Amino acid sequence: MCGIGGIMTRTGRLRGDAPALLERMAEAMRHRGPDDGSIWVGPGVGFAFRRLSINDLAASADPFTSEDGSITSICNGEIFNWRELREDLIRRGHRFRTEVDTEIIPHLYEEHGEDAFALLNGQFAVAVHDGRSEQLVLARDQLGILPLHYAVLDSDIVFGSEAKTVLAHEGVPREIDLLGVDQAMTFPGIVSPRTAFLRVRAVRPGGLVRCRRGVVDERTYWDLEYPLEEDLGPVPDDDQPLVDDLSARFDAAVRRRTLADVRVGCYLSGGLDSSLITAVAAGAMPTRTETMSVAFSGADLDESEFQREMVTRTRGRHHERLVTESDILDGLTAMVRSAEVPVKESYNVCSVLLAETARQSGHVVVLTGEGSDELFGGYPGYRMDALGGVRQRLGAAAEQAELELREQLFGDADVGYERNYVMWRNFRRDLYAEHLREHVDHVPEPLVDGTRLRGRHRLHQRSYLDLKLRMADHLLGDHGDRMAMSRSVEARYPFLDREVVDFATRLHPGLMVGPLGEKHMVKRIAQGLVPERILRREKYGFRAPSSPALLRTGGELIGDLLSPERIRRQAVFDPDVVSALQAAATEPDAQLHPHTSDDLLMIVLTTGLLMDEFGATPPSTS
Repeated sequence: MCGIGGIMTRTGRLRGDAPALLERMAEAMRHRGPDDGSIWVGPGVGFAFRRLSINDLAASADPFTSEDGSITSICNGEIFNWRELREDLIRRGHRFRTEVDTEIIPHLYEEHGEDAFALLNGQFAVAVHDGRSEQLVLARDQLGILPLHYAVLDSDIVFGSEAKTVLAHEGVPREIDLLGVDQAMTFPGIVSPRTAFLRVRAVRPGGLVRCRRGVVDERTYWDLEYPLEEDLGPVPDDDQPLVDDLSARFDAAVRRRTLADVRVGCYLSGGLDSSLITAVAAGAMPTRTETMSVAFSGADLDESEFQREMVTRTRGRHHERLVTESDILDGLTAMVRSAEVPVKESYNVCSVLLAETARQSGHVVVLTGEGSDELFGGYPGYRMDALGGVRQRLGAAAEQAELELREQLFGDADVGYERNYVMWRNFRRDLYAEHLREHVDHVPEPLVDGTRLRGRHRLHQRSYLDLKLRMADHLLGDHGDRMAMSRSVEARYPFLDREVVDFATRLHPGLMVGPLGEKHMVKRIAQGLVPERILRREKYGFRAPSSPALLRTGGELIGDLLSPERIRRQAVFDPDVVSALQAAATEPDAQLHPHTSDDLLMIVLTTGLLMDEFGATPPSTS
């Protein structure tokens, strides 16, 4: 993977210092591509590129062009079906000069236009300049594995892999987005197109942004499609044909992701998904499998016994990083700068240390298990939904307000997800500075396309929402891509292979939570590959010390970050409410449940660090 950035004029003429600006943008994302870089300037447009060399190591950095030079592209990512697509393009008369997968993009675009992106099986963020129509197109992969940000100014459209790339343009305001912060507090993470910065937007998963002659518009080129509940039919009596199908697809997905001209390793948490990937990779790679994990001294967080059992089974080589509360505290600021968003958990620091361990052991690419829980029903909520769900009883007025809010959020009042939003709205409103409270309840647009939820089975609805609200911008974004790439490591996700995703979206809900419990089908294909006690473990999410633990470890430093003077100056949260939360967190027996408690102090802490690191200004109320 790499880093991309660029600028396109909306006024007809590119600014005179565009090359210098592009150099600043490239420098802001050097960690994404330490091996090589390039700057390209064309009529009214300029690209910046940083390369992390993985395939065809001797090849030069992007951009790539069509034969006549009319189409120019830069790409961050990997295209796993590039050989098949390239063979078809060669038959159509296209010529290639490297063995780099992303060289196919300008040629594919020349043949198919914007429909080209739906043909790709991979993880990518792409910018294409079409000189024929004087058009810039930005596209993000179907599941949102890789990030792509942009800002629309009066004079330019600016884009980049990360927000800091876009913010290298001095004309992009650094005002904090109040609704972005509130999304981070309310949902698993911020949801694209929103970011932590008011004027910086994120391209949606499966979405593209088009800029032509100064006009900017967005559209969706691909989305998940689950069957209507009325079309499902009965649960299959014999799941073996489905097991064989999924097993073949998953094996191929892992094998595709082990192909590289650099060393490939596996993250190993000790859970089902990473253990399955490690087992399949061990049979796919010609060399001894190498795995990386973090360990903790406390038994409530540590999974090392399961990790070591899997390493013994595959006869691999394991790299373990012991993480302490002091490590979390020391890494918090750098983590926030890389994440570019407020977060509710400290485990992102562990993700940085995990990537650091991979890089130090000589691995540039790692395989990891995100996507399995969301596609195959791995979270406790799926079991609850399969049993009929639990609905809190509300008064008539509150019930009506909840339905109206769900309609605004999800485009369908009958869809619920994770919490009662009216009760949550009333609870968390007082945390904000008084002048902001009336503004946090504004819902400018639905978070998702409600037509994709309407008429679907409850488990399919949850899967769709998990993929959109939990996975794309949080688990793959601030927790995944940004943490790995901060140490110049590319993460690859076998469960998010298009062939595996296509299978999962057609899977009967009765086989998501089936005879083997949650993730029935994943457990079925793992039988014989993963030790039985890992196969039957309860879901154990990746977690790390919460704010009460950090207050005990670094009381003076954390206390300064949460001081009333500092909170008042940053003008996002109410200093009295923050002080009350801090007092409760410093009680001797204070602790937060890792899966059911909202760590509001962590949101306050990381919002403050974000503002410090980026020189951000408080939210306005205009």
